[in-house]
Amino acid sequence: MSPLTTTRLDLGGLGLDRGAHLLIARALAALPVGGRVVLHDAGPHLGVVVAAWCRANGHTFEAPDVVVRGRALDDRWSGAERAGSPSADGIVATASPSWGLAARGALVETGGPPADFALLRRDELWADLAARLYAQAAANQWDPETAIDWAAGEEHPLPADVEGAVVQVMTYLIENEQAALAVPARFLGRIHPHYREVVQLLAVQVADEARHIEVFSRRATLRGGQLGTSSAGGRASLQTLFEEPDFTLAAFLLSVLGEGTFLDLLTFIDRYAPDPVTAQVARLARADEARHVAFGIAHVEHAGRADPTLLGRLRSTVERRAGVLASTAGLNADVFDALVVLAAGAWTPEAIGAGHDRVLALVRDMDDGRRRRLVRLGFPADEADELSRLHTRNFM
Repeated sequence: MSPLTTTRLDLGGLGLDRGAHLLIARALAALPVGGRVVLHDAGPHLGVVVAAWCRANGHTFEAPDVVVRGRALDDRWSGAERAGSPSADGIVATASPSWGLAARGALVETGGPPADFALLRRDELWADLAARLYAQAAANQWDPETAIDWAAGEEHPLPADVEGAVVQVMTYLIENEQAALAVPARFLGRIHPHYREVVQLLAVQVADEARHIEVFSRRATLRGGQLGTSSAGGRASLQTLFEEPDFTLAAFLLSVLGEGTFLDLLTFIDRYAPDPVTAQVARLARADEARHVAFGIAHVEHAGRADPTLLGRLRSTVERRAGVLASTAGLNADVFDALVVLAAGAWTPEAIGAGHDRVLALVRDMDDGRRRRLVRLGFPADEADELSRLHTRNFM
């Protein structure tokens, strides 16, 4: 027998019950099929145990001390394929259902059950900056307990009617953030894990929204009492976001249009907040929402480069949603009035008039921002203007 196909392995009395099989398997892996490992100092009765191990692993045991490498290991992995490669350069255009939950870049054994991930194609969910946004999001997570000076709420008591306006705005924000949580959560389990950067980013986005719901709820109940009102029209508007089955269209409606508009709203609340806690919760939430908008825009841009028909689909989606919501009342009047009160800062006719003008200016700023984002995606200016006007009056 050639020395290249025979090797000596000293087990030092180690039994299979304490890991000797690892040493034997390692020695066999260095040999071709038919190669022999001669065991030394295997301890009494090890041959019986090694024989059973050989049968289970496709090798042959020749008493009293020789293990012959079989073909089973080679046959097991003969049809295996790599699930891309671990780096971003190894991301494939279409992930195989047969890879299941295997790590990207792993050698995937054949015969496993296929996984039912609906989103298998890179272009239907990808954005090149997803990994960078995830790293940024992970580094900038904040703790509601310590990031907000809740004690300042006790130090700055508000008149009951002003507090009521804050509570109404917070009630509205909670409702919208619950929709903003539900939409990405709905898609998380449908995305093939090969595109892990997007999965990770959306998971953090869900955590962001959960945190926003917590702080808005905590601010709403800071001084006790009931929450504000929830309009049927507002809930109908949000329901259309959750019911959109297409990932790109949902990202467009939620992140590009809805959350993009919310950036202006949160800036407005921060600017006119009557107390430090209200300003802090709006400011912190806005920083998170900016990442959500950035991903939504980047993804829709990527999808548009891959699909020249996308702009037409986006247009149809806005028009269809506008048609569904045509009979609803739009923004809850209680929310509009509460924003006027916050922007007024006083109850004089002059202050209320100024507050009303500021809310109308906010609506114009929202419209301007939507049009800019639509133009960035490739819509002509006149079409962007039309689509922005069709956006729901509920802001989100």
